[in-house]
Amino acid sequence: MVLAGLCWTWLWFEAARMTGMRMPGMEGMQMSHLQMMGPWYAPWSGTLAIYLFFMWFVMMIGMMIPAAAPVILLYMGVARHAARSSQRFASAAWFLAGYLCAWATFSALATLAHWLLESLAWMTSTMQAASRPVAALVLLAAGIWQWIPAKDACLSRCRSPLAFIQQHGGFAQGRLGSLQLGLRHGYYCVGCCWLMMLVLFAVGVMNIAWIAALMMLVLLEKLAPGGRWIARVAGVAAALGAAINLAAGLGVI
Repeated sequence: MVLAGLCWTWLWFEAARMTGMRMPGMEGMQMSHLQMMGPWYAPWSGTLAIYLFFMWFVMMIGMMIPAAAPVILLYMGVARHAARSSQRFASAAWFLAGYLCAWATFSALATLAHWLLESLAWMTSTMQAASRPVAALVLLAAGIWQWIPAKDACLSRCRSPLAFIQQHGGFAQGRLGSLQLGLRHGYYCVGCCWLMMLVLFAVGVMNIAWIAALMMLVLLEKLAPGGRWIARVAGVAAALGAAINLAAGLGVI
C-alpha cells in the first residue's frame, strides 16, 4: 500500500503541474526542462515515449495495487508461515513483481495507443479524445466488455484469489514459480479491467477524479458483494455515456 500511496502522490503533483501549465496568463512563463517533456508541448520522441509509459505504469500501480491487496497479503501470510516452519519459500515480492509485469505490458500497449491517437489527431494536447464520436466509441467498447463472458471469467479469478492459486498449482515455493503465478494473476486482472482503463482516453488520461473513480470501481468489482452486478451497472453507465457523447457530437443535444 505504501507503493500505491507513492504512485498517487506522483500522479497528484503531475496532474496539478499539467493543469497549472494550461492556466490562462501563464503562456509567457519560462518552462523548466521537466515541464517541456509534457506531451502537450513536445513532439513524439523516445524520451517522451518513456515518460508516457512511466505515467501509464505509475497510474496502473496506484489503481490496481489496492484491488490486488487480498491476494498479495494471502501470499505474504503463507510465506511468513513457511519461514516460521524453516521451509524455503519465495518472498511475496516475486509474486508482486510478476503482477506488475502484466500491467507494465498493458502500459506499453496503452502508450502505443496514445501515440496512434495523437498521430491521427484523435486526441487533444490535454490528453483527451478530440471528438465526441471517438469518446463515444471508447465508452461503448468499455460498456460492452463489462457484459461479455470473457469479463466474467477474468473477474471470477480476481474475486477468488485462493481458488485461483489452487487452480494453478498452489503457492509456488521458488522465485520463478512465484513470479509466473503473479504474472498470470496480473494478466487476469488486465483482462478484467483493460477497457475500463482505456476510458481515460475519453475523459482525460490525467484526470485525477476519473482515475480515482475507476480505482473505486475496480475495488467494488473485485471485493464487494455482488461485484459482478456492479460491473454490469458500470457497463450500462458507460454505454449511456457513449450515447450522450454521440448525440452531442451529432448536434442532437
